[in-house]
Amino acid sequence: MNPLLHAEQAVLGSVLLDPGQLAHLDWLAPDHFDRPVHQALFAALRKLRADGHPGLAADASVPLSWVTDAVEEAGHHVRGLSAVYAHTLVSACPRPEHAPVYGRMVLEGAIHRSITAHAIRLHQAARADALRGEVEGALHHAVVLTGVLTDLARRWGTEPRPVPPATPLATAPAALPPVRADHVSEDERFLLAVLVERPRAMDEVVGWLRPGDFADPAHGQLYRCLGALHHRGEPIDRITLLWEAQRRGLLADGTLSGGQVAAICDGVGPGSAEWLGEQILRSSVTRVAAASARAVQGLAQDEALSSGQLINHALHALGPLDDVRTRWQIANGRPAPPPSTRAPSPTGPSPARVHAALARSSPRQVSPSSATASGSVVAPAAVRTPSRGPS
Repeated sequence: MNPLLHAEQAVLGSVLLDPGQLAHLDWLAPDHFDRPVHQALFAALRKLRADGHPGLAADASVPLSWVTDAVEEAGHHVRGLSAVYAHTLVSACPRPEHAPVYGRMVLEGAIHRSITAHAIRLHQAARADALRGEVEGALHHAVVLTGVLTDLARRWGTEPRPVPPATPLATAPAALPPVRADHVSEDERFLLAVLVERPRAMDEVVGWLRPGDFADPAHGQLYRCLGALHHRGEPIDRITLLWEAQRRGLLADGTLSGGQVAAICDGVGPGSAEWLGEQILRSSVTRVAAASARAVQGLAQDEALSSGQLINHALHALGPLDDVRTRWQIANGRPAPPPSTRAPSPTGPSPARVHAALARSSPRQVSPSSATASGSVVAPAAVRTPSRGPS
């Protein structure tokens, strides 16, 4: 038994039994239905309503033409629909006056499907960018997903805000494609060697490169040690770096060994710290994008989450990606992007969100003549690839 399928059938059945229920479903769109035949039929019913079908004016029994005309109109856009299925939909509706509640179930299913689809696209773009050594696709789909979440929150009638789940998701860090892993590790070692040899180069990367951007955790810890020495204004060389690593317990717990530190410090050669840092940050963008996409997809597949919880948890899961995206733009000399979600209004939610929330749960007796057609969902869309090479 599929609750979503029954909810879609019940919505359509309620409108076929009582055309006036369309006045309480202005926030529901045809593409919110999962099955194409249901999409076509709901669009047909809305068209008949917009055209002023006589069935809307019926005071007592609904004329048969309301059903047959809807089936005929929907049949222009989908194959296999017959009047028999229309009667099946009528039988699937327990109470026509519960149409807004059935519609809310349909909208919840659409929200879960939409977020899942966009998370999959983000993951695919991140993996493709990782193979090509790019970030544009991942960044574009990240902006699209954030826009979709914000739009869905407004359609659902809630304020979009990042909220961590009660139980943190257990997601493993995204692994680099084998073809790129060696290149990234080499860039990381080379950057650390350059920073040890030329401590002033820390100024070129310290503002936007973080230890978590390193694919190798040991390399990230060494960069953290360099950052600590730089922050305190202490000298940086292989001895002070080794001493800082020891003070942080990295030698005792096996994170690093003296041989690893020596090998990195011996790999000195001419190079641009800024260019190497950008290569590392580029790799970090795609890894974080893939990990965030998997986290959002896992949330969307949890049917126990309500739509409001799902949207806000998904925005929270995109937080690390927002951070690394901001630092990527700073590294490339571009201004930081605006916040992905607006702060809650001190005067409370907007009237539009209040109306959307109330319409789903409190059906009101509205005359068909005062009904308005619903709007369409709009998903927004939206970095200079470093042109500098190593010196």
